[in-house]
Amino acid sequence: MKKLFIITGEYSGDKHASDVVKELKKIRPDIQIEAVGGENLANVGVKLFCDHSKMSAMGFNLKIILNHITLGKRIAKYLKEEYKPDMVLLTDYGGFNLNLSKVLSKYGFKIYYYIPPQIWASRKWRLNTVKKCINKVLTIFPFEKEMYEKEGIDVEFVGHPLLKQLPEKTNRNDFFDLYNFDKNKKLVSIFPGSRVFEINNLLKIFLDAARILKNKNPDIQFVLCQAPSIKDSIIIPVLENYSDLNIKILKHKNYELLSVSDALMLASGTVALEAALYETPMIISYRGPWFLYFIYLLVRCIKRVSLPNIILDKDVIPELIQLKAKPEIIADNLSKILFDNNYRNNMLSSLKNVKQKLMISDAATKTANIISNDI
Repeated sequence: MKKLFIITGEYSGDKHASDVVKELKKIRPDIQIEAVGGENLANVGVKLFCDHSKMSAMGFNLKIILNHITLGKRIAKYLKEEYKPDMVLLTDYGGFNLNLSKVLSKYGFKIYYYIPPQIWASRKWRLNTVKKCINKVLTIFPFEKEMYEKEGIDVEFVGHPLLKQLPEKTNRNDFFDLYNFDKNKKLVSIFPGSRVFEINNLLKIFLDAARILKNKNPDIQFVLCQAPSIKDSIIIPVLENYSDLNIKILKHKNYELLSVSDALMLASGTVALEAALYETPMIISYRGPWFLYFIYLLVRCIKRVSLPNIILDKDVIPELIQLKAKPEIIADNLSKILFDNNYRNNMLSSLKNVKQKLMISDAATKTANIISNDI
């Protein structure tokens, strides 16, 4: 019986890996699978070596680093002395997984990496670790394939898992009725981020931009998408100073808002790709501490920051970062999206191509087939 061991570090990797396991079990029902994972992998019958909740903390806290080192040693010892898998599948969570791959490769394990770290964006020197320690890379972006091939790394583009996981577009009329939106007004949705420091740096800027838009165009309505990780006590006091905008707050309605809005005000992140797949026009904005921004400038490999622009290799979505993250600039760009038909239609036409470039296959199915053939 063949043995596979999967290592994830947070919810998204757990979800993507569980989809692969579902497909893999259809092909190879006899395969034995254990993992470092979460509820998604457990729910598809995978035995968990440990829950990855201990790994998903963010930051450079010494305690977190020591916990990672200890856990890495435990995993390596278990795989070498007890489980002895035929293949290890690393999934996302680049910092931990790349470091662990250095140890596992010395033990002679076959190591595949599904959803590799975004080396194309920053810290390109990590390619050296991939080249030395990873047997095969399974990428989710087409532009990654060329980068790895240039380094002589065995790589295959499998498609992006979001294409299958993303819910269908929500019915706009039903959604507007349910939440009492005015069907005669344009809807702009505000996504200020899922971390407290993002809210502190962006929310007031986004709301000031909304006020400028509203003053110029009264027939615009706004909704704020509040991430589950953000407490009401952080959002509500800020919104009290913007009562004139009558902004609704919705939680757990990300996909619905991404699909029914006329325009989106987004903090940079995966949400931009989700919006692109729904073909909804948007602006991307971000502002962080200057010292972190300067570090980013030093380690970045490409100048674009939003995935739609990177995938298309052209500037389609306005990227309003740091000094450009000003209410007046954001409002001006949103106004063009909402009221300049040529500008809007050009953006819509480009966004259609994002899905086409990612739609080579179902990522989970193709990944499962590759593992089945190679294990």
